[in-house]
Amino acid sequence: MSFDANAHRKASLHGWEAAAPGWVRRQAMLRKFGAPVSAWLIDAIAPQPGQRVLELAAGLGETGMLTAELLTPGGVAIISDQAEAMLTAARERAAAIGLENVEFKVLNAEWIDLPVASLDAVVCRWGYMLMADPAAALAETRRVLRAGGRVALAVWDAIERNPWARLPALELMERGLTTPAANGAPGPFALGDRERLLELLQRAGFAEARVEGIDLLRRHACFEEFWSSTLDLSRVFHDAVLARPATEIADIEASLAARFAPYMRAGGTLEIPARTLVAAATA
Repeated sequence: MSFDANAHRKASLHGWEAAAPGWVRRQAMLRKFGAPVSAWLIDAIAPQPGQRVLELAAGLGETGMLTAELLTPGGVAIISDQAEAMLTAARERAAAIGLENVEFKVLNAEWIDLPVASLDAVVCRWGYMLMADPAAALAETRRVLRAGGRVALAVWDAIERNPWARLPALELMERGLTTPAANGAPGPFALGDRERLLELLQRAGFAEARVEGIDLLRRHACFEEFWSSTLDLSRVFHDAVLARPATEIADIEASLAARFAPYMRAGGTLEIPARTLVAAATA
């Protein structure tokens, strides 16, 4: 690796703990935006009553909670994340909707603290590409799955297919506020290549791997909502922008609004394309 993996792990944990309040504020938007992806993942693992299913890098646990409803009677969904703050918010959400067959566990996906062959399925929505060693995480996923168990995951397609992230990244880089990721470093688009994703699954010991694409739309009532959502959801954007003087922050916002003008619709709403890759395989 051409980056410091341990430094990344430490920074990642700190960043996700800090990001949790913003993700809670945007929970309803995230739930709606990610619903087609969660539906694909759940369909791919075909959960049955009585099974044990793990959600890795769960964040607020939306996919795990949807899965839990299909595991009754007798089954359980384990919602896990490395950030305790995310799990606290997930527990509150589960309690609010009266969900009882869920467990919550602090886990780093590269070292899953569960027994061999103890799970029927694993799901992970937009997590593996952020890990310091996704190959190790997939090998661990394979280890904890029973023979014939299923994994289903989502990672972002190439950044060029995701202007909701590409345009803010360009804005920051052109201003010298961020630099391109090091070669081989994790990030939102690190696994946005079908062949690499298939290879990682196969090297981890999975069979019958398949990869598909899902087109999504980021919908916002106005650019200002997109701006505030991006500050809430992207810690890199948040920290880079809010470290600048107020006049420069206003200039960044105005410049970014101009970049997103092609996605403006009648009434000032925004519809920004997004594309994710989804994959499933058998242990």
